[in-house]
Amino acid sequence: MSLTQNLHQGLCLRLILIVAIVVGVDVLRPAISAAAAPVISTSKGAIAGVQSASMNEYLGVPYATPPVGQLRWTPSQSNRSWKGVLQATQFGNKCPQFDFTIGKIIDNEDCLYLNVFTPRNQGQNGQGRNEGENLPVTVWIHGGAYTSGSGDPYDPTRLVDKGVIVVTINYRIGLFGFFAHPAIDAEGHLNGNYGLMDQQMALKWVKQNIGAFGGDPARVTIFGQSAGGHSVYAHLASPLSKGLFQRAIAESGAYVQFQDYFGFVMPLAAAETTGLLPLLPSGILEASLVNCGGDSSAATAACLRAVPASSFVNIAPSTLFAIIDGTLLTQSPTAAIGSGQFNRVSVMTGSNHDEYRSFIADEYDFQGNPLSNSAYQAALQAIFGTTLGDSLFFNVYPLPSSPPANAAALALSTALTDDLFACPERNSVKLLSRFVKTYAYEFNDENAPPTQDFFGGSLTFPLGAYHTAELQFLFIGDFFGFPVLPLSADEQALSDAMVSYWTRFGKTGNPNSRSTPLWAPYNSSTDQFQSLIPPTPSVESTFDKEHLCSAFWNTF
Repeated sequence: MSLTQNLHQGLCLRLILIVAIVVGVDVLRPAISAAAAPVISTSKGAIAGVQSASMNEYLGVPYATPPVGQLRWTPSQSNRSWKGVLQATQFGNKCPQFDFTIGKIIDNEDCLYLNVFTPRNQGQNGQGRNEGENLPVTVWIHGGAYTSGSGDPYDPTRLVDKGVIVVTINYRIGLFGFFAHPAIDAEGHLNGNYGLMDQQMALKWVKQNIGAFGGDPARVTIFGQSAGGHSVYAHLASPLSKGLFQRAIAESGAYVQFQDYFGFVMPLAAAETTGLLPLLPSGILEASLVNCGGDSSAATAACLRAVPASSFVNIAPSTLFAIIDGTLLTQSPTAAIGSGQFNRVSVMTGSNHDEYRSFIADEYDFQGNPLSNSAYQAALQAIFGTTLGDSLFFNVYPLPSSPPANAAALALSTALTDDLFACPERNSVKLLSRFVKTYAYEFNDENAPPTQDFFGGSLTFPLGAYHTAELQFLFIGDFFGFPVLPLSADEQALSDAMVSYWTRFGKTGNPNSRSTPLWAPYNSSTDQFQSLIPPTPSVESTFDKEHLCSAFWNTF
């Protein structure tokens, strides 16, 4: 077996750990005043929201027909009009998933809802903040490995206060959102990427309706984290997303892409019949687990649609990926961006310095079995195979001569961060910047909350700038299932800078303003990233060297 095959096989095993770190925890939101938000006339009917201290909130707005019954695994459809005024005052249903916060499965497939947040003085048809001037719009795509999460937990007060409208969305996840099977795919409709179809339907809703909320349909930015960032790359690549957005922000979204040895975005036929075991079972294998067949008959399709939603939640892999279906995705995002055949808009993209530490903590420390230094070589070999594991152990990611007790956990986290996140991120930036203005960052707060104290001493190493750590600098919310420490004064300064960067980019396609350090577009000759480090962002020129991209990972 070649080194590349060893690497690929080991990654299948390791990626099982890339699960929903953000589990969609409902948050304590600011108290809602007695006043109602302005009534908005949408294309399907009028809606009434509520007002918080600084925002109008329109919650649980249906943007598509519920994909239930015969509509399971069909493309999103525009919903029917309603009479009267819809009370958009509560979040809509989450899509089917195992909800870790309540310890049970959510199985309601009627879940295609979005939420609109506008400045409090932004009323019907743009009247308010700047009369006659519609505001830029940012559409948030939540993460969760394409298997969990919702748009609910992300309180965008900080962003809205800067004069943008924020829309958060639900979309089909798990096997309801990403599923390929001959019986379903023989029906003659778009296939496989139902979650991405939902996202596109939500963007079409925004384009058609956001003007009534005071938003500018010609200034729409999509942004997302983890699987949401992965979705951003898919929309950059999708011909069907053309014209639905004018800018894009991907946070930790380039993972397991942009390297020749990654093959998780599969053609439809492979997703149907072979999958990529052990990580991604084929649609036929998944159908067998719920006692349905593998042929392309209408009877098999009916069998699949009759299976309770909870059964599909139970058999879903821990992470899923988009599918090259030939229409929504005609090629992988890696291929599309590499060839320049993508939706050419300005892009802001980045990753976190210690992405994989939270996954190592979940696999080892939280299970009561911290990774010992003596077990380090075996762990490397289990992931990458004996030959490559030895190479990593002896030559590239060695333990220090007198290692502290947590050295193995830190070294393994570093290797997997570089492999799965950091170097794919840099590769994507280098490709994007050949065609569009690209702003590259690395989130570098090594003390980002939550700290070790939240885990009752179970953690044996610091989480550093872990996967999802940047979210609390942009949104208000309890993303982790337990109270989050407040930001320090230095971290609040970083949060202010990040909110400015994100919202200025949404307004103009350029993150810079007089109040923040200069962030230059990426240039391959200088290879500089913007280091998001408290209290003041700065230019970073060591990304490639520190993450061993050119020296090691890009050599396979």
